[in-house]
Amino acid sequence: MAIKIACTKNMKRYVSTIMKAKRQDKRAMRIIISGGGTGGHVYPAIAIANAVKQLAPDVEILFVGAQGKLEMDKVPQAGYPIEGLWISGFQRKLTMRNLMFPVKLLSSLWKARKIIRHFDPDVVVGVGGYASGPVLEMATRMKIPSLIQEQNSYAGVTNKLLAKKASKICVAYSNMERFFPKEKITLTGNPVRKDILDISDKCEEGLTHFDLKKDKKTIVVVGGSLGARTLNDSMAAALPQLQNADIQVFWQAGKLYIEEFEPQVESIDNVKITAFIDRMDLAYAMADVVISRAGALTISELCLVGKPAILVPSPNVSEDHQTANANALVEKNAAILVKDVNAKETMIDVALDLLNDQNKMESLSKNIKALGKPDAADNIAKEVLKLARRQDMLSVVK
Repeated sequence: MAIKIACTKNMKRYVSTIMKAKRQDKRAMRIIISGGGTGGHVYPAIAIANAVKQLAPDVEILFVGAQGKLEMDKVPQAGYPIEGLWISGFQRKLTMRNLMFPVKLLSSLWKARKIIRHFDPDVVVGVGGYASGPVLEMATRMKIPSLIQEQNSYAGVTNKLLAKKASKICVAYSNMERFFPKEKITLTGNPVRKDILDISDKCEEGLTHFDLKKDKKTIVVVGGSLGARTLNDSMAAALPQLQNADIQVFWQAGKLYIEEFEPQVESIDNVKITAFIDRMDLAYAMADVVISRAGALTISELCLVGKPAILVPSPNVSEDHQTANANALVEKNAAILVKDVNAKETMIDVALDLLNDQNKMESLSKNIKALGKPDAADNIAKEVLKLARRQDMLSVVK
């Protein structure tokens, strides 16, 4: 009799599990994408979401970001809903802001758990940034499959901690087994905006769009949306030299610095300054040489457009990962590195020398182009969907 009752209970449990799985099959697949803080995290996250939507149009996607950060504006503009966590980074210097960090972390962990329980995702994706840690931590505690997208050649502390429980880790550089379990790693590259995948016939359009001359070699200086102090100071120091050079420069100073530097170029015809570049595809297309920081997203874009690049890594980032990113290219003769401390004296000299060395330009262009991964967003999206579908299958078997 006891055996019969046990068998009946097991059968009921099995039938209940099957029925639950069938009910789940009727709803759309659900995915949470977490992270942000900077464009280097936000735009790849949106690219992944778009790629997932293209492969699985019925999927429901929810973003989770940090309150007050870039993603809270950019994600809704891209057509996706977003929830915000009260979270910020831990400052390496002694500061009063660090006193609030434990409170913010606990608050974010609680809210992340609430969001996950309510949305009931099939998989959670972390792209880096403040919000990524609490969301992935709670997801793994709740036995939900998770995927980490590590953009840099030197992994951050948060991703190294999360990797122990993550189901899959998509990376942009080789040799990342230094930081992550080898069996979890897939080399995908970094996802980028679609409009830069083919710029081969946009050079003339770019020169027209930015009101530049068509018979001049062009240096494009990219400082990011906020701007880069070192790049701006280096440009300002070189203005007398540039004024006498038979080239033109398109200089993105950033919104924090435009008022300081714009008056300095008013009388210089071959240098054009702007706060923000509205069409990066056209800026890349018209560039003969690009000068920029060495953020992961920028490097991924440079690899795809195949432009000779001079990289000036920021020393003010965690684990000095921009230098590691730049060195990964320099080792393959795919870019030139100028140290931040030397930029003011040498950056423009290096750029002008490069413009006069056609063989060097062609070599750099060829080598950096070989490192590009145009299908990165699609490949990451496929890994995300694999994890979600595997979870569906497991729910039926258990």
